Amino acid sequence: MRFEGRTAIVSGAARGIGRAIAVRLAGEGARVVIADIDAATAETAASEIGAEAIGHRLDVTDPASWAATVERATAETGRLDILVNNAGIAGRSAPIWELDPAEWAEVLAIDLTGVWLGCRAALPPMTEAGYGRIVNIASVAGKEGNPNASPYSAAKAGVIGLTKSVAKEVATRGVLVNCVSPAVIETPILQQVSQDHIDYMTSRIPMGRVGQAAEVAALVAFLCSEDLSFSTGATFDISGGRATY
Repeated sequence: MRFEGRTAIVSGAARGIGRAIAVRLAGEGARVVIADIDAATAETAASEIGAEAIGHRLDVTDPASWAATVERATAETGRLDILVNNAGIAGRSAPIWELDPAEWAEVLAIDLTGVWLGCRAALPPMTEAGYGRIVNIASVAGKEGNPNASPYSAAKAGVIGLTKSVAKEVATRGVLVNCVSPAVIETPILQQVSQDHIDYMTSRIPMGRVGQAAEVAALVAFLCSEDLSFSTGATFDISGGRATY
């Protein structure tokens, strides 16, 4: 199995895309920390995934919480091989003039600063070991900008830029850092946005459907594996043809 002996952290893994990624990595042999703000659901997800999954509470906006998560991941094996920065929120669908600054700040804190803090926490053990794979979950909104989603679009554009920057910092140290840019995926996060917004996003997809979490997980698993050896700082689209660049 591709991830036998590897240790992974997946943030926001109690449900949706994160859970699908955790299931895929664990199914291929990884020891996976299901890190999520919802500790109870994380524990439940871990018990359902199997013995190699560990539920753990993580507040991605808190550096101390990240430090504790990395410590939990490395406690048994002394290593951290994979980090998937998946946790995120959509925010409220509204034009910019109707959004409160607090709404902007919340989305940026979770969707962008949370990714920065995750990379910051995971890179020391990875660079010390001379091996690591980091995958950040961005969005097609970060490339094209979705109307009525300015905080989310800005945060995901930031994730793409952050990925490129960090990848170049560690390119010669055995750690590859890439991001995935999905279009709309069928997950519980869709409950946070209006049906009009979902219809708009789906109408932009040439394949005429939303994506599935398992499809994203398959791509992320490749990016977490040793099969990936000469790509870093890249953005991999999974958008049903909406984005091809």
